Amino acid sequence: MNDILTFLVLTLFVIMSPGIDTALITKRTMADGQTGGYKMALGLASGSLVHTLAATFGLSALLLQSALAFEIVKYAGAVYLMYLGISAFLSKKSDTGSSATEEKTKETSAFRQGLVSNVLNPKVAVFFLTFLPQFVQNDQNVTLQLLLMGITYTILAITWFFVFVFFINYLRKWLTTPSVQRFMDKATGVVLIGFGLKLAFEKHK
Repeated sequence: MNDILTFLVLTLFVIMSPGIDTALITKRTMADGQTGGYKMALGLASGSLVHTLAATFGLSALLLQSALAFEIVKYAGAVYLMYLGISAFLSKKSDTGSSATEEKTKETSAFRQGLVSNVLNPKVAVFFLTFLPQFVQNDQNVTLQLLLMGITYTILAITWFFVFVFFINYLRKWLTTPSVQRFMDKATGVVLIGFGLKLAFEKHK
């Protein structure tokens, strides 16, 4: 029971700590509103499920053992994050409203961006592979335990992300004023570029 409580508490701290996910969700919610933020959150959570399956069936272990595989995924994720950051930093707001088709495209890409940025981040794979096994009971089904912990992590993450989106959206009217939004776009862009650079220089252990 103590192990379960420890796992839940530590997982919540990890999920709620500011990071790449927070930056992406904040930017998407401010740009496209609550729906866009929720879709970004779902994309990020889906990425967590991918890493759960990878860790469970040993793909993450293979990734860690292969320096080449780690480097390929690492640089792909770093480039994608820097692309998102540069796009945010250089973004310009149009005075005309977007069409319904454009809005739908944005909302669709929100899920894809969240999924891709999470899947291409090898540090997430490292986290799942090193964090989850600490709570595994060797006398029970290891595969099932890893799956359940990964799913629990994803459920907690999506719950927190949805709450976060709700509050960001509540403040959106103020946050989306031209001056504040220009500042937030550039700040978010810098954060994403920073995370991308940090990821690019992360050494394989």
